[in-house]
Amino acid sequence: MWSYYGRKTRVVKEYPPAMFNTIVEPFAGTATYSLYGDNWKKEVHLIDKYNVIINIWHYLQRASEQDILSLPDIACGESLNNHQYLCKEERQLIGFSICEGSVKPKATASSKVGFNNWNVNKSKIAANLYKIKHWDIRCGEYDEFHDINSLTATWFIDPPYQIGGQYYARKFKDYDILAEYCKSRKGQIIVCENTKADWLPFKTLKDMQGQLHMTTEAVWIN
Repeated sequence: MWSYYGRKTRVVKEYPPAMFNTIVEPFAGTATYSLYGDNWKKEVHLIDKYNVIINIWHYLQRASEQDILSLPDIACGESLNNHQYLCKEERQLIGFSICEGSVKPKATASSKVGFNNWNVNKSKIAANLYKIKHWDIRCGEYDEFHDINSLTATWFIDPPYQIGGQYYARKFKDYDILAEYCKSRKGQIIVCENTKADWLPFKTLKDMQGQLHMTTEAVWIN
């Protein structure tokens, strides 16, 4: 719904369609898979340990279209300090959107063409708010919630990548444990990575131009 490092906007159509009426994203980020097509209509559970991401999601669940549309336009190179009246979540939402692909909210809009898309994106965000009102969104570790972990569902698992994930605000390194977690889920399991990873037998999905360099997206499916 908003820009974030590693989101799957350009590759989401390559993943298998959801087979179950419940979708779980234990590393939710901006939940591109759950928003894709009609997936949003399902019983969606999002988990992320980065509280900034969850705070934004909860803000958007409360917000109206007019709340979003009334947020200020931000010029390239402009500082958010010019808009001190904004609440924390509004500043964080805009902070991600004024510098495409960031791992943390920025205080100053990018001056590069195509990297500050907030003025266009806010209309798209406002138009899609209705899709997330029924979602269950929680802050915590991916394996923390027993009631979710016991579900038979479509599990879309998109952790910080083994190579490249070091840029995230919240670090991750326990890939052996995560591999067992992925294999033990019930239902349809889709795990995202790139071809440099070795913690599951990933298969090539698609070549992608990342923020820093070309990567090859990979996937493991049970």
